[in-house]
Amino acid sequence: MTSKQRAHLKGLAMTMDSIIQIGKGSVTPELTAAVAEALEARELIKLTVLKNCMDDEKNIAQILAERTHSQVVQVIGKKIVLYKPARDEKKRKIVLPE
Repeated sequence: MTSKQRAHLKGLAMTMDSIIQIGKGSVTPELTAAVAEALEARELIKLTVLKNCMDDEKNIAQILAERTHSQVVQVIGKKIVLYKPARDEKKRKIVLPE
């Protein structure tokens, strides 16, 4: 992913609300499945790490990206933004700049 594409995705994510919250259970198989399902439906998602979660946000982002085959767009404070393009190009909702 180029810096131009990453900047485009960051701009889109700024207006989004978090759809998943990560609590003290941290990264569980159920959380991973929920993130994978959300990425399949939306392509770009924002997650919030709650204060009661003791794990590092960047580590959580890396683990979720590896398990869902997605890319970490950014980690700012307690917010994580992940991106995974749709498999079928016709179904893609987000068009990245070249």
